[in-house]
This record gives sequence, C-alpha cells and structure tokens, in this order.
Amino acid sequence: MVSGPPLVVEGLAKSFGAVRAVDDLTFAVRPGAVTGFLGPNGAGKTTTLRMLLGLTRPTSGRALVGDRPYAEHPRPARVVGAALDASSFHPGRSGLGHLEVYAAQVGVSRQRAHDLIELVGLAGAADRRVGGYSMGMRQRLGLATALLGDPPAVVLDEPANGLDPEGIVWLRRLLRTFADEGRTVLISSHVLAEVQHTVDDVVIIAAGRLVHASSLAALADLAEPETYVESPDPEALARLAADRGWTARPEGAGLLVSAVAGAEIGAAAYANGIELHQLAGRGVGLEDVFLRLTGGAR
Repeated sequence: MVSGPPLVVEGLAKSFGAVRAVDDLTFAVRPGAVTGFLGPNGAGKTTTLRMLLGLTRPTSGRALVGDRPYAEHPRPARVVGAALDASSFHPGRSGLGHLEVYAAQVGVSRQRAHDLIELVGLAGAADRRVGGYSMGMRQRLGLATALLGDPPAVVLDEPANGLDPEGIVWLRRLLRTFADEGRTVLISSHVLAEVQHTVDDVVIIAAGRLVHASSLAALADLAEPETYVESPDPEALARLAADRGWTARPEGAGLLVSAVAGAEIGAAAYANGIELHQLAGRGVGLEDVFLRLTGGAR
C-alpha cells in the first residue's frame, strides 16, 4: 500500500499585473482518492497547479506537497508525477527516446521507460517520432513521463483531452487503481461530466476563487429536482405556487418548480380545483449544479 502525501493550498494568490488569476484559494487533496479540480476555462486551474509544482511563484499564500513545498523535496519527481502540457515534447524524439531521457533525469532505469510505454498503450508507437503523435497519444506519453518515478502523488491537467472513448475508460481505471493503492490523485477539467465517473472529491473554482469543495456525493445533493407544470389557468397556478412558498419561474406556457415533487404539485392543484395539462419531473444533473456554482463568479 502506497502512502500518498496530502496536497494543501493555503491562501494562494497570483496576480499578473492588474489581473488576479488566483485569489485567496484554500483547499486540500487527500490521499487514497481521485480529486477533480474543476472550473471553466480561465478560472485559474493551470496557474494553481503550476504554483503547486513550483513552476510559478505565488503572489501570496503557499502550496504544500505533504509538509513542504514541491521544490524543497530532495527528489520531487519521486514524490509528485505531473503532466501539465501534452505538447511539450521534442518532436524529433521517439516516444521511447523521450522517456529514456527523462528516466535518466529522474534516476530510474531504462527498463522503467519500456515498462511504462507499454502500460500507457504506446508500445506499438514506441519508435515513432513524437511529432507524428496524435493528441491522445501525447496525453498517454505525458502520463507515462509523470509515472517514471513511481510517485505517490499524481497531478494531471486536463488528462482526457484528445482521448477517444476507449482511452477515457482506460484512464478512469488507471486513476482508480492509483487511488486504491493509496496514492494522491488530482486531475483538472473544465467539464464536470468528463470526470464525474472518475472522481471521489471535487474542488470547484471560478474567477480564481473557491466556490465549492466536497465529496462528489455531497455535490450531488445540490442537484434538486425540478417539475414542469402547465395549466389553462396560469394565474391560479402562480397563486398556488406563491401560497405554498414554492420556488417557481415561468417557462414556456407553464412554471418550472424547484425541489417539489410532481405528486405534491398535482395533489395541491386538485385540492384547489386547478386543472393541469402537463406535470413532468425533470432531473437536475451535476453539470447543471456545476454551471450554477461557476456562472455567478465568471
């Protein structure tokens, strides 16, 4: 069993001139779980990850890997494996050649490079130049590079970009294996639907600020159902909603009522002699919750 380090961000902030890219951000990532670091494009995710990995200096606050900043670990690549940019490869090197160069830097054997290129499904393209790789193949090569040091923590920025459906399923299984081994796994994405079948916890930011942090199950609790109801007497229906204290808004020819079951609405309408022509439940998905949380901060 691997003992992954917690990843801790405390009061982290970064300004680029007048632009506040990250603003007083605090959260923690626990070992033994896959955490989704989520937010719209431009929310500050990559800047935060770069500060966590010592690539960008914070304006204020700190980011820790275990009990110290990333750069203060004697062999940081053996502690955190990171893949932030799937295009940062020498186009003239082969995939295997790239891994062998980095294996020497990390201090692992060439055999480790051979093992990893097979693990990520690139054995058949090991001797091809990276310049001819597809985006999905470069994502796999980036992951292999991150894993060279067999790190107890893995940080990946948009790792599913460019992967086909089969590749996404493969990635999910691999990340789940890492977490089950006790490693710390942090992956970023701007689309919740892309990672909701993968993650255990979520950290959601918008405009550089934290808007939500919880387990995925707790986030799902925010997804209140809605019911669409339509009546030939819309005024009576609106009065009923107001009298009952329902949260309702006009939609089409009817009302969309939040967090009230259709059976309750139907019973109340019947008791008040209100004829209904439509009564349909609508589930609210996690993506709707994500958009609601991030929309106001953009």
